[in-house]
Amino acid sequence: MTDAIDALMAEWQRERPDLDFWPVGVVGRVARLARILDREFREFFAEYELEKGEWDVLAVLRRSGEPYAVTAGTLLKSELLTSGAVTNRVDRMAAKGLVERVPAPGDRRAVLVQLTDKGRELADRLIGLHLANEQRLLRHLPRAEHDRLADALRTILAGLDPS
Repeated sequence: MTDAIDALMAEWQRERPDLDFWPVGVVGRVARLARILDREFREFFAEYELEKGEWDVLAVLRRSGEPYAVTAGTLLKSELLTSGAVTNRVDRMAAKGLVERVPAPGDRRAVLVQLTDKGRELADRLIGLHLANEQRLLRHLPRAEHDRLADALRTILAGLDPS
């Protein structure tokens, strides 16, 4: 089986036989896959009137456990966003009734972002559907290969992303 990346590598190899293009086989495919997955996720979440980033916030809050609330700083770190982007995202989600800002217990200066009942219900409804969608996206990879691919990607990420 060949793909567009194989063709691209062959063209480069023909033009520059003095160079070894093996990294393109991995990096090119990962980059192409990231674009495809981004499109697929945007389409999936749009069906529920969400942006992918809004789902990410719902997921962070839902998996944080009761009371499903974290600081904006926690969202900032988990989402790798700027503070302005977190503020804008939380504002949009609050307007949809999915989250609310609440005072932090014991610290009147701090504010938490908390799931509303509507946000929790949506997160609980979507997680199973999202996992089924991800399984659909991985349907071409034999199940026996999933762990090997996850391990290889983990190794690359650990070397590039200290967080």
